[in-house]
Amino acid sequence: MIQLIRILDDLPDGFPALLADAASEGVGNMARLADGWASGDQRFDRDGEALLGALLAGELAGIGGLSLEPAAAEPARRVRRFYVRPAFRRHGVARALASALVQEALDQVDLLTCNAAASPAAAPFWEAQGFSSNGSGPWTHVLRRSAS
Repeated sequence: MIQLIRILDDLPDGFPALLADAASEGVGNMARLADGWASGDQRFDRDGEALLGALLAGELAGIGGLSLEPAAAEPARRVRRFYVRPAFRRHGVARALASALVQEALDQVDLLTCNAAASPAAAPFWEAQGFSSNGSGPWTHVLRRSAS
């Protein structure tokens, strides 16, 4: 069972292993998360922001953040610092994290962005979550809340 936790004060136990996995794959966003957290520049602690961890069998399997999107012409959020460890892929971890982040964002704003340039699998993953390709800003994909 996947358990999602809100990360508030410290990066969770298991983050060093997640950081090492990301580095071994050439993914730099977890190092940027660690640096931003340590410096205080990006703690995902402003109104509208969140950092979630996904635990599977008690281990940190993945992490994902939601931040303000200052480059948009309207109030928006951005999914960032999203990563799932290779050993935990194909277990629904990314889908669970993405779903929680999307729901939280679209409860606040109509527009959510992400940059899916990190890996060849990223764009198809985000498109499966409902995002559309869109390069009109410093992002590759957007998701807009549908009018009810």
